Order: sequence, then C-alpha cells, then structure tokens
Amino acid sequence: MSVRVGYFPHNNSLFVLRHTGILERELPDVTWVDLRSLPQGEQPDPRSGLPTVHSDQLFADGGYDVIGTGFTPPITALGAGHDVVYLGVSGPRVENGRIVVRADSPIKEVADLRGKRVGVAHGSWQTTLLLFALDQAGLTWADVEPVNAGANAARLFLDGDIDAWTGSYPDLDQVEARTEVRTLIHTEGLFSHPSLWFTRRDFAEHNREALTAIVAALQESDRWITENPRAAARFFVDDAEARGVAADLDAWERALRNRPFGINPVDAAFLDEQQRAADLLAANGLLPRRVRVRDAVLPWVNDVVAGTVATPA
Repeated sequence: MSVRVGYFPHNNSLFVLRHTGILERELPDVTWVDLRSLPQGEQPDPRSGLPTVHSDQLFADGGYDVIGTGFTPPITALGAGHDVVYLGVSGPRVENGRIVVRADSPIKEVADLRGKRVGVAHGSWQTTLLLFALDQAGLTWADVEPVNAGANAARLFLDGDIDAWTGSYPDLDQVEARTEVRTLIHTEGLFSHPSLWFTRRDFAEHNREALTAIVAALQESDRWITENPRAAARFFVDDAEARGVAADLDAWERALRNRPFGINPVDAAFLDEQQRAADLLAANGLLPRRVRVRDAVLPWVNDVVAGTVATPA
C-alpha cells in the first residue's frame, strides 16, 4: 500500500524529509501530500471554535496517514471525536516565538490586552500560547478580540491593524528589521511549544513496519538538518520563491539553528501540558467537548520512538 505523509513548511522536519529522499529508501511507495493543496473548508470564527482541517484530512479519502504539526491540532482532533495516536514529540521550541507589541504601544502587560485585537494563526500553537498567557493574567478568550492573521500577520502588525501579535520566526525577523518591538510575554516559562507528529489508531495498528520506517527516517533527516542548517534552509526559500513569496536564506538558517530536532517519546510532562491546554480550550468554548489526551497514547509506539533516539556519545 502507499503510505500518505502530510507535510507543509510549518513542520520543519517533515518538510525537509519530503526533499531528502531518505524515507523513499525504506518506503518506495510513499505519497507526499502537501497540506496547502487540500481543501481548507470554512474557517470558524476564532472567537468560538478551532479549525479541524488537519485532523479531518487524516480521516478523509485523498488525505494522509501521518502528519506533523504544532501543539494544538491533536487536541482539536480529539475534540472532533477522531481516534488519533501520538507518534512523537520534539524538544521545547521556546525560542521560536512570543507575544509582541510595537515598542510605542500603551500595552505594558498581558492584562492590558482586554478588548484588544491580537493576531494568531488560529488553531496552531499560537492559540495555545495566547490562551495560556490570558489565563495566567486572569483573562479569558472572550476578553480579547483574536484575529486569525495567517500569512498576513506581519503586515497587519506593521500596519497597526492588530494591537499585539503571537509571532514566530522567520516572520519576526522581517518585522524586527523594519520596526522596534517589545516582548509582552516570552514562550519560555509559559509552555514548551514542541513540534509533534500523530496518526490514526487504525493506521498505527495495521502498519507498524511503515510507522517504524517513518520514525527512523525522521530521526535521520533531523540529524542532517542539525549538521546542514543552511542547506536545509534552502528548501524553504526555494519553496517560498516558487510561490512568489520573498524569503531570506539567512533568516531561515537562523530559525533552523535555534530549533530542536529529533523525535522523542511522549512523556508525562508533555501529556500534562496537552491536558491543561485541552481543558482551557474546552472551558473557553473552543472545543466542542472535553477530551482526555492520554487516550491518544499507544505504549508500543513510544517504544518504537525510544528505540530510535540516539544515545549521547
């Protein structure tokens, strides 16, 4: 059978793996599915729901079998009633982004966001970061006006159309080169912000060899990224330029150098953090129901991932 792997630039590991040919050595019939080419469906109002496109395509004909995303989508999948299984998790990516305001903004602390327009890539890790920050300040999702800024976030921030921005690199590089910003709250100390990978339970149970090959290939490709960050950055720049979007090779190289690579088994700390996010999302009306994230753990999958983790020399 052909194994379908969903990829897009926001999961750096899978995006690079798509271009290295490493996985094809073990799975000649792999089919790469560009998430950007799939129907996105109607995007929910960011004040009242989370987009489910990532998890919906995991269960759709013409979708994919394995995907890598940021922190929030597997919670969304569970909230939509999908039977997903965690495949693995990266180390913390706390340097990848933070909540910022313009240097001259009257907003001095998170509590000042009440009633303000805050840009997020809604449904991504940015939703969770903002929600954790609001909760820490005694605010709820309803106290701010979240704006699903997407690819226009940097422009909206520079133009003053949003009051604060949950930004990430390399987009933050573009903004910081043009204007002075002030960090409202750092990601570090708030949550770990890892990348993660997940699949369907039925796919995991019936395709153990393929799943093992995917994990091993990701580990090998991630080691290559660590050793060759500029060559890896070129994949992202070439992709952006092919779509008519400007991209800076130095900025992408810096971003990749500052990110952890390698896949680890899910552990109690990660699951506790996912559960806290899931509880907050549900309490703020962003999930249709409460979920138990530990239902998405298969012990033997953790054993597979643990067996591929390199031992320090």
